[in-house]
Amino acid sequence: MEIFRATCGGFHGCNFKLLPPFSVHHPPFRRSAPATDLILPTKPKLRHQKSTACALLEDKDSAKDANTDVSLLVKKRASDVSLDLKGTSLFLVGINSSVKSNLGKHLADALRYYYIDSDSVVEDSVGGKAAAASIIKTDKEGFQDSETEVLRQLSSMGRLLVSAGSGAVRCSTNLALLRHGISIWIDVPLKLVAREVVEDKVQLSAFELSMTGESYSEVLAQMASLLEERRSGYATADATVSLTKVASRLGYEDLCSVSTEELCLEVLKEISKLLRLKKMIEEAARPF
Repeated sequence: MEIFRATCGGFHGCNFKLLPPFSVHHPPFRRSAPATDLILPTKPKLRHQKSTACALLEDKDSAKDANTDVSLLVKKRASDVSLDLKGTSLFLVGINSSVKSNLGKHLADALRYYYIDSDSVVEDSVGGKAAAASIIKTDKEGFQDSETEVLRQLSSMGRLLVSAGSGAVRCSTNLALLRHGISIWIDVPLKLVAREVVEDKVQLSAFELSMTGESYSEVLAQMASLLEERRSGYATADATVSLTKVASRLGYEDLCSVSTEELCLEVLKEISKLLRLKKMIEEAARPF
């Protein structure tokens, strides 16, 4: 499988060119594997979701100001975090969902990282989403090998925000590759994910397309089984951000009320904690 990197004059509107990969020479967390080549897709223009904190304000101008404040806070915290990240890649793990992918795109934009959906890279490498779904049914092991190869190449590069596929934690090899960056489990309730699988088939990955269930209850049962199978792998992530806990802390009764910006702030807070802990460990290890 050949994967090439892209270059662009900014972070919006990339052109594909064959170039040496970007390698992190001094990653703050883990040592990188040998560099390989990678295709970076066009960085998308994001549609910023309205902060639900604004919904509490009746005045439209006040709501607009509050939304702007949240967006500015995300940018400020991302700027502070990026200095200590030093290009270390981030991996978002967990069951595939629009929550995870939207969060990844927004966070990549704030950190000025390249956003990669690993499932999309795997699908492109085997001929598209439909071909990948067919391969999963006929040659599941071969498809999983492709997933591992994509992770191997992604883990050797820096300044990537990778939305890892649901199966990224299925084996020890994949888990070891994720350790080359910072991994964060985005824990989204299965009822929301199952609803997406049933109602929004356009955005399904090859894995979800391969599911046999058609009704909400069937898909929910399949995903519950999948989560139990992979929960221990997700739990090895450096940090966990739970949509349910974030909603509870913010006082929201509806999980969908949590905005992408608010989730971004939560992820950035967890990354800051990890970086501070690492710095403390490094300082404690220095000789007197």
